[in-house]
Amino acid sequence: MEFSLGQIAEMLGGKVEGDATLKVSRLDKIQEGQEGGISFLANEKYSSHLYETQATAVIINEGFEPSKKHSTNLIRVKDAYAAFTQLLEAYDSFKKSEVSGVEEPSFMHESSKIGNRNYRGAFSYIGKNCKIGNNVKIHPQAYIGDNVTIGDNCIIYSGARIMSDSVIGNRCHIHPGAIIGSDGFGFAPLADGTYKDIPQIGNVILEDNVSIGANSTIDCATMGSTIIKSGTKIDNLVQVAHNVEIGENTVVAAQAGISGSSKLGKNCILAGKAGIVGHLTIADQTTVGANTGITKSISKPGQTFLGYMGMEIKAYLKSYALFKKLDAMDSRIKELEKKS
Repeated sequence: MEFSLGQIAEMLGGKVEGDATLKVSRLDKIQEGQEGGISFLANEKYSSHLYETQATAVIINEGFEPSKKHSTNLIRVKDAYAAFTQLLEAYDSFKKSEVSGVEEPSFMHESSKIGNRNYRGAFSYIGKNCKIGNNVKIHPQAYIGDNVTIGDNCIIYSGARIMSDSVIGNRCHIHPGAIIGSDGFGFAPLADGTYKDIPQIGNVILEDNVSIGANSTIDCATMGSTIIKSGTKIDNLVQVAHNVEIGENTVVAAQAGISGSSKLGKNCILAGKAGIVGHLTIADQTTVGANTGITKSISKPGQTFLGYMGMEIKAYLKSYALFKKLDAMDSRIKELEKKS
């Protein structure tokens, strides 16, 4: 894929300073830029790279004025970071649209239906009574169980597993190794100390624009549905247990875990290794810091929690300030004890 600087400037609403007919086919970091590549400069503290880069073009902010001579062409835009993000999205879209058709061997049961402009990679599997929309990319070795519904413009990456009865909305991305609809952790303790399996007969529902990261697991409900609502983004290596509900536009970072039947509100943030105990309700716009455990429901929206036991941020910082002084306080107490 090649585009002229003029075409890129038009797409981004910018202006070319240099030769608008030159073409680029690659996106580069500015410090690693080579001929045929395009990069960006949004933060002026990295401006030294502009005078050294060999990239064919660099996207810059309208108000930025180079302080030295440079060999690259410039594309001036209102917001260089946002413009380059737009370019990344366009590049990614073009790249993904290249794959189409059916590779062999692959399998789709005769009772399943699939829309137009789809891709089925080699060794992919689609079970019975599935309904799959238009422009869905199912990559090699992806598995789709029976009675699964998938909306339009979804991507199921290699090695992803979508278990039976799952419902996937439009424009969802399921990354490699992710499992949607695995059994929930349901075991009943018996008097003799053993555990009896509890059948998990529910499903998983992913609404529109949901992304599930590599090797993350979303367990099916014991009964009813585990629900991930529209716009939610889940990182790699995340565990979402049975009957959990995650609200719209919530983001969950790697190695976080949400225990069964907990309900998260809209626009929440769970940082890496955050943990939510089961059967809790978490208010909208709650932020849970890295390595933080939440053991009680949160009713007030917009709060931030830190620390092993999940303290509200102001209380946590106050306590932490005292904690840092404990060693000095201990020394003072011992000296006082010697004097007494």
